[in-house]
Formats: sequence, C-alpha cells, structure tokens
Amino acid sequence: MQPNICFYFQVHQPYRLRDLRITEIGQGDMDYFDELKNKQIFRKVAEKCYLPANALMLDLVENYPDFRISYSLSGVFLDQCREYGMDVLESFQKLAATGKVEFLAETYYHSLASIVSVEEYCQQINKHVETIKELFGQTPTTFRNTELIYNNEISQMARMMGFKGIIAEGADSVLHGRNPNDPFRPPSFRLPSNIERIIREHRPLAKRSRDIAVLLKNYKLSDDVAFRFSDKSWVGYPLDAHTFTDWLMSSGGTSVNLFMDYETFGEHQWEDTGIFDFLRSLPAIWQERGIKAVTPSQLIADWKKENTQEYDVHNTISWADMERDLSAWTGNHIQDAALGSIYSLEGKVKESGNEELINSWRKLLTSDHFYYMCTKYWSDGDVHKYFSPYDSPYEAYRRYSHALHDLRSRLHT
Repeated sequence: MQPNICFYFQVHQPYRLRDLRITEIGQGDMDYFDELKNKQIFRKVAEKCYLPANALMLDLVENYPDFRISYSLSGVFLDQCREYGMDVLESFQKLAATGKVEFLAETYYHSLASIVSVEEYCQQINKHVETIKELFGQTPTTFRNTELIYNNEISQMARMMGFKGIIAEGADSVLHGRNPNDPFRPPSFRLPSNIERIIREHRPLAKRSRDIAVLLKNYKLSDDVAFRFSDKSWVGYPLDAHTFTDWLMSSGGTSVNLFMDYETFGEHQWEDTGIFDFLRSLPAIWQERGIKAVTPSQLIADWKKENTQEYDVHNTISWADMERDLSAWTGNHIQDAALGSIYSLEGKVKESGNEELINSWRKLLTSDHFYYMCTKYWSDGDVHKYFSPYDSPYEAYRRYSHALHDLRSRLHT
C-alpha cells in the first residue's frame, strides 16, 4: 500500500526592530518596529511568493479532487496582512472557501512561550484559534508549536487543550531508525497540577482530547524541495517531479509529511529555478498514480491508535539547524539574557492593562528576535545570516536591548 502525501506550509513574518537610539529611551510611547522595512519585506514576499503561490494552489485544489493542503499562519503574519496586504489575506480566504484547505493552530506571536510561560503560551493559542475561526471559519484541531518545538510535556498540553494532533520534527535521535511517515503517540503521563489548572482556565477548545496523534516531518524529503532544489552541486539536481514522486513512494509508511516554509515557493527558491513548475506538475502525476494529498485531520481520522508507536521526547527538539534542538534561540549568553529579561516583565506588563504596551511586549516575544542573535557558525551560520535583517547578532541584540530598556521605563512611569 502506497503512502499518502501531507503538504503543510508555515507562513510567518516577524516585526523587525527599528534602530531605537539611546537618547530616545524613556521619551514617551515609542514604536519599536521598523514599519517601512516590515512593509517593504512583506510586499516583496507577497509578490514573489504569497500571491502567485496561492493562485497556483487554488488552481490545483480546484482541479484535482485528491489534492489538499494545510497551513499554519502566525498571528503576526495575519496582523501584517491586515496592515500591508489585504489582497494576501483574501487569497488565503479563497483557499479556505474551497473546503480542501486546513488551517492549524499555533502561538499567535510565534513565541517561545511553551518553554518559558505556560500561561502566556495558552493565552496566545487561544487568541490564535479565535482569529482562525474569525478569518477562515475553521476551528483548528491540529496544533503546530513555534518552530516545531516539541517534547512530551508540550504534546500532553496540546491534548489537554483539545487538539487531536500535533506536528513535530522527525528527529533521527528520537526515531532510532523508525519511519517518520507513520503516526506516533506520546507517552502517557500526568502533567503537574499547576499546569493542568492553567490549561483548564485557558483551554482554546471545548474539551480535552482523549488521545493525540504526533505527525512527523520527513525532513530529508522536505529539505530536498525547501533547501536543495536549486543547488547545482546536489547529486539530485535538477529535481524532476517524476523522480521526486518515486522517492516519496519508496519511503513507505502511512503518509509522507512534507512540512516547509511557504516562502520556499518564489522567495527562497526563486521562480526562475522552476519551483512553481515543479509544484504545478505534482498533482497530475499523483492523480495518475492514485496518490492522495491529505490534510492532518484526515490522517488523524484514519489513525489506528492501538498500533501506534510511541514518540518519547524528553529533551526538547525543534526543526532548526543540524542539532534539531533549542540552540538556535537559546544557545548563547545574549540570547539567554534577552529571553529572560523580556519574560521577567510579563506580570507587570499584564497588570498595566495597557493593550498597546501588552501588544508591543508580545511582539518582542517572537522567536525570530532571538534567532537573529544566534552566533553559530559552520553549517548553520550562513542560514542564520541569510534570514537576519541585521548586520550581526550583536546588532540584533543591541536593538532588542534598547527596546527592552524603553519598555521597562514605560512600566515605571
């Protein structure tokens, strides 16, 4: 029996920081974010990726009965849609209207709250679920944590919140040779009572789920498209849709989960690489060969719980870098200092009742700020440099530190 395909795309844009000068700190309500740069980047990616990719996806889901896709749109991305790109938002709403596109839940501000503050984590998920319901008429039943950050506790929290499935990285260190194309389940255990209490108070869905499926990213086949597609030194270059389909089918299992950044199409892999033509040709080939592209909820509906293997993750994993851990965001002193400082303000910020201040604080929680401070080198250094809008990790920290100092001053006035 040949596996299904599950196409899942992460769509996210952070609010990048402006160069707040020392002399501006404490001089009244400050905007910490570079509106001009954020708008320019959003519109650039919209023209290169979001609009053409959504138009292509709409054509494919409307013309191929067995082709379905799924997205996780961060809340800060949706906010930027409303600020800079209603045309982008409307193109996603057209996809939602087909009934063949699934939207997942995540942290609204694409934050690291799952490893720092359970209360903030739950509040952000609540806000995200409500926004997806408002904009797309769907109540998400599958959860995707920021950057696929995952461990046993996170999976149990998602189950208690009411989600039936959670997305995770198919990490070799956890799989130990098993196939990531099969659904897994987390080990059963009881969460600490204080965490259970917080979840009950902030549960985004009506009731907790009895079970939760763990759907794993097949990173090797996903990265063939997301990272290696245009690499002329790669042994698989140029990647042909027929060849790629052969690889998918030979990998076995229940479903080949191709999880990647949506910006793969047109931004990371430019149009002249042939990436859109490659994507356009896949559904026809799959239809000829009887292959279905399904959503996470479809996979979960067919999940045979009694035969499911356990995905036991004690040390937190993610989909970032070679290590697949948290070192992309918490691997050095400046990252740890920034992360600890911003979360230390949570109580005072929320007690202020100032919605503008709370929103600014939450935008500063976005994981990208800490990613830009990463000082890794070797194989992952170029990746961090490519995504950063700043000249160095230390420039990223300087801008963040200035915004943090001003935020503190606003709390004490």
